[in-house]
Amino acid sequence: MKSCGVIVEYNPFHNGHLYHLEQAKKTTNCDVLIAVMSGNFLQRGEPALFDKWTRAEMALNHGADLVVELPVQFSVQSADYFAKGGVALLQALKCDSLCFGSEEGTGTDFKRLANQVEEKRVVIDEAFQNFKNNGSSYPVQMNQAIKSVFPTHSIDLMQPNNMLGFSYAKEIIKAQSSMEIKTVKRHLAQFHDESIEEKTIASATAIRKELFNPSDSFKEIQKVVPEDVFQFISTTEYVDWENYWELLKYRLTTMSLSDLRGIYQVNEGLEFRLKEKVKEAFAFNEFIQLIKSKRLTWVKIQRLFCYILLNLTKVEMAEKVKQVEAIRVLGFTKKGQEYLKIKKKQLEIPLLTNINQKNQHLVELDIRAGLVYQMGKIDQKINQDYRRYPIRKK
Repeated sequence: MKSCGVIVEYNPFHNGHLYHLEQAKKTTNCDVLIAVMSGNFLQRGEPALFDKWTRAEMALNHGADLVVELPVQFSVQSADYFAKGGVALLQALKCDSLCFGSEEGTGTDFKRLANQVEEKRVVIDEAFQNFKNNGSSYPVQMNQAIKSVFPTHSIDLMQPNNMLGFSYAKEIIKAQSSMEIKTVKRHLAQFHDESIEEKTIASATAIRKELFNPSDSFKEIQKVVPEDVFQFISTTEYVDWENYWELLKYRLTTMSLSDLRGIYQVNEGLEFRLKEKVKEAFAFNEFIQLIKSKRLTWVKIQRLFCYILLNLTKVEMAEKVKQVEAIRVLGFTKKGQEYLKIKKKQLEIPLLTNINQKNQHLVELDIRAGLVYQMGKIDQKINQDYRRYPIRKK
């Protein structure tokens, strides 16, 4: 069975995602579409609006055949680690191709640039030193370094989907994988668009903004998401960072400076600033404004807050990001189940369809993330990991 993989978040699932899945199938002519999906906490350092099981079901309802979880140690990360986890899972599942959305460029373009950068890694690292202390964020500095070595390359790495695609290509090359790369050009809406406007596709950013500040009973959202997703969104509780603000504040207030210093990405004396400013803030967004700087972007701070909330330490993250330890299945269609049966004997890491005492160590950070995620919801009874089995769609 020919397989195509996508690496996704679906926060929430919308018409742009549906278009991507349709084009991925059309472009690759695959029999099975595999979605590697972030769990309950996402790349931008946010809790998902809806839990991983809900979002997995949305994916299965609209074209995915198999949904597996991207572990939290990869999902709440910058592009390189996010790509590392996603590509590793697709490779582990013996996937034939990866299809991602981009602002421009073909799969060949991305692979060519990734090859060039890999060949000139030492030169680029040296060039990076010239931009390292210019006050910009790391992605900006790295883009400047690459542009200085390859001034005529055609892919704008400041565009978020292009940067992710470039990171996927680098991981495929590092692994010497035969996985093909296919792209789908971003359609109608751009990543950072904050308004829905008069169209059938909008960015997830615009949809989330409308969710928390509805102008007309979600009618704007109805235009840009599948009908079943709209019915769910308009009748179901969803969460954002404000649901976890008191938990985060409690963590920062009671942690010692030493413990805070041990949290992943808490560097350069940041622990003192965090301890001091949390006393002044009365809401989550206000707290971010007190911490934000030119180097510490909004997204970077949100990721940092996820690490604090989930107690992800430097020691355990250093170990857990080395490799993907298992394939956690969230759901499948009949085709997806058939694919797993065919590939099962070829898999080199465990395939998990339920969590128990014997295998829980393989997904311990995701179990922790699931327990914390539930604390922000009104209905805290639905377990995220134990006693949960893959969703089956006919």
